[in-house]
Amino acid sequence: MVKVGILKMGAIGTALLVEYLLDERADREDIEVRVVTSGAKMQPEEAKIAEKLKEFDPDLVLVVSPNAALPGPKAAREAFEGKPVIVISDAPAKKAKEEFEQKGFGYILVNADSMIGARREFLDPTEMALFNADVVKVLAATGAFRIVQEEIDKVIEALKKGEKPELPKVVITAERAVEAAKFSNPYAKAKAMAAYFIAEKVADVDVRGCFIEKDPEKYIPLVAAAHEMMRIAAKLADEAREIEKSNDTVFRNPHARDGKILSKTKLMEKPQ
Repeated sequence: MVKVGILKMGAIGTALLVEYLLDERADREDIEVRVVTSGAKMQPEEAKIAEKLKEFDPDLVLVVSPNAALPGPKAAREAFEGKPVIVISDAPAKKAKEEFEQKGFGYILVNADSMIGARREFLDPTEMALFNADVVKVLAATGAFRIVQEEIDKVIEALKKGEKPELPKVVITAERAVEAAKFSNPYAKAKAMAAYFIAEKVADVDVRGCFIEKDPEKYIPLVAAAHEMMRIAAKLADEAREIEKSNDTVFRNPHARDGKILSKTKLMEKPQ
């Protein structure tokens, strides 16, 4: 039994479902999972939640946050130095890759898990939820979530065998995501790549709208435009999967009870 501890600070799309990627049917017998979170806030003082996770004494720690280069996520992961730690974050965390490697932390950085349009004139709870629904669809249908799942599963498997795990050093690009998705139709693959590329660019528009432009006449249309981009990305991602469904070529990789990753393509066949 491998004990997986997940510490969440702030919100990225991957954080919403990361624990469920490891046990989608709630019947795995080889892992035990605990999650602690600071909620939306991610200041250094919020890292005190690490003490709660330490009570669980995890064998593997996932620290999930936006921009893991910031002081809050840094304090959280350093609280577990000496244990296998995987940082899961977004594109801005790439500036801390060298630090992750020096400290022996693994990392999975999801380029398309872009920041939200956090301007009060635009963002309310409903808009926040809709944006994250679109992000989740993009990351799931393009293959990004599959990479997250499989990289964590590799580490879990090594720990089960009593081996020292090789922690991931992964930046999820569009090309890498769609390869993991195993699209059989080239148009489906192209649509998924388009979805991922658009989702990546959402961050550029939202950074400008949230931090650079000071005039509401400029920043409100920018953040609204960024959310429209993510909506279109989700639509393209959905279209890509629908093409695969129409050909009965959707690749699936469910977990067995013992944690083994099975696979299948045809809807009516059993996973092996």
